[in-house]
Amino acid sequence: MHQLDLFGTDPPPPKPAPVATADGKDAPVLAATPGLASPKKRGRKSLKELADDPHVIRDLDKVNLDKQYYPISEVAAMFKVNASLVRYWENEFDILQPKKNRKGDRLFRQEDIHHLKLIYHLLRERKYTIEGAKQKLKEDKKLAARNFEMVQALLKVRGFLTELKDQL
Repeated sequence: MHQLDLFGTDPPPPKPAPVATADGKDAPVLAATPGLASPKKRGRKSLKELADDPHVIRDLDKVNLDKQYYPISEVAAMFKVNASLVRYWENEFDILQPKKNRKGDRLFRQEDIHHLKLIYHLLRERKYTIEGAKQKLKEDKKLAARNFEMVQALLKVRGFLTELKDQL
């Protein structure tokens, strides 16, 4: 018998029929049923998911830093992270010293953005811990910065060569 739908909602999908396994027991088929795939994950992205977008630093190199000061919201958008994470990095790393106005808003200079690139590279791309990145920066900040610049230059060359290869 069919029920009358007064509210215009869709009827619930039919339950999948159980399938007999080799040992004679019934096992429900969930994976083969359309619409019952794994639900979309909510909440914060894991580092693995963030690592799927390795072009953050490369995209930052293309951004024209023409202003003298950048608010924290713009800086966070550049790195595709939350503003709270940028504030946390400011508290953890001594090399980050953004200016603050009378209201207390953080204003990042180009030098601060360069330091953030280095911190982002160590934490997200090289997978250092906070303590490990602090130690690396404390030991030899110039060497870490030079290594970062070399990696970026090599990535540019690699991109150019792959583009050249695609054209051939």
